[in-house]
This record gives sequence, structure tokens and C-alpha cells, in this order.
Amino acid sequence: MSNGMRVDLSALDEVIRRLWRLLDDMDKAGNSSKYDTHIPEDAFGQVSDGSCRFLEAQDLKAAESEMKIKIEEMIKKLHELIDDFSTKTSKVRDRYNDEEHEIKRSVGGSGGSTNDAMV
Repeated sequence: MSNGMRVDLSALDEVIRRLWRLLDDMDKAGNSSKYDTHIPEDAFGQVSDGSCRFLEAQDLKAAESEMKIKIEEMIKKLHELIDDFSTKTSKVRDRYNDEEHEIKRSVGGSGGSTNDAMV
């Protein structure tokens, strides 16, 4: 780089690959929380006619529904955070790569002098 510092682009590539894998895992967790965590009402003591076997059945079902929504929201926010970080990391990697190519081009095309490039 123009300031004498080298950036290991392969390390940035590895970070990006790991973030993509993490995003895939978050997608799976999001789908699981949304579709695979439903607890049937009868598990809380509610029977098919809508009556309850015990008084707390409706409160338990409401608490379960509320927690399910909160978990889905948390997973969504984590996914957004990881996606944002992945996108920004990719942009940084691309800028370093572009700068490296520009320096190589300017060194090779101008008789050995270098142009300072900004990141």
C-alpha cells in the first residue's frame, strides 16, 4: 500500500466467508424460530372447545407467543447486523484490492514512480 502497510486480502476473504456461513446459520435459526417452535394450545391445557383445564393455560399460551415473537425479532436483528458487517467488510476488501491494483499499474506504467492512493 502507499503508506508502506500491506493488507492480507486473504484474511479479509476468510472473514467474509465466515460471515456468509454465519448468515446461513442465522437464516436456519430464523426459519426454525418461525416455523418449528409452535406449541399446540392443548399442551397448555386448552381443549378443542376453547375451554381450559386450568386457569393459567391462556396466560402460558400468551407468554409463549410473546417470547416466540421476541426471539424472531432478535434473530432478525442479528441477521441484519451480520449482513451489514459482511457488506462493509466486502467493501473494505474491494477498496484495498483496487488500491493494490492501482499501485501496481502506476508503478509498471510510469517508469517506477508511485502515486499515493487513498483508501
